[in-house]
Amino acid sequence: MTHDHDHDHDHPGLDGDGAAPAPLDLRCYLVTSGTDRRTVETAAAAAVAGAGVVQVRAKGLEARELLGLVTAVGRAVGSTAPTCRVLVDDRADVAFTARACGEHVHGVHLGQDDLPVAGARALLGPDAIIGLTTGTLDLVRSAETQAELLDYVGAGPFRPTPTKESGRTPLGIDGYRTLLASTRLPIVAIGDVTPADVPALAAAGVAGVALVRAVMGASDPAAVVREVLTGFGSDQGPASRGAPRQMS
Repeated sequence: MTHDHDHDHDHPGLDGDGAAPAPLDLRCYLVTSGTDRRTVETAAAAAVAGAGVVQVRAKGLEARELLGLVTAVGRAVGSTAPTCRVLVDDRADVAFTARACGEHVHGVHLGQDDLPVAGARALLGPDAIIGLTTGTLDLVRSAETQAELLDYVGAGPFRPTPTKESGRTPLGIDGYRTLLASTRLPIVAIGDVTPADVPALAAAGVAGVALVRAVMGASDPAAVVREVLTGFGSDQGPASRGAPRQMS
């Protein structure tokens, strides 16, 4: 099941030139680690190379510190790759504050224990990008009932991963096919995904892959991003797969 998922909504003014914002490109989705200057520089390098989304994840930071990191990443990405979207992991309040301050920040990625999707949407407004962690058929079906409020779902783990213990059974390629058949939402695969896995995942129908260590730990993050994009093939344009969220 493949549809064009053409997100032409974004925070008005974040483009800076009044042009229509670019479609949401989920193919190479970076999840950051670390909290230092290298984190900021790696995020910017990945964005320049073509990563369409950078999610700032720093579970150990308090709100004010996280806002500082999100702001730094947003500015670095926005100044070098303005079409790349910057999301905040978990904290809709931090995303709201950054956006209210005019930073290059576009939304939030919610876990199952974070604010409800409807609450985050009410806080952030119709133009924000909101993603939700899933990984089981029940969780994907639940997300599908809120498809008008969501832009994509993350689903994993693809294979067991040391960076996040979800307790969910690894999906493998076949697991994604099952999930994709149950939702109109684009699905981003996560969980120790490597660039070598991308062609098979793309063929299964996922909209993108989320990478943490494969990019953040690379000596040449840009090369990893380019390999991921190559894995999606020339027929996969910037618009991700799935049905567009209908804004009222």
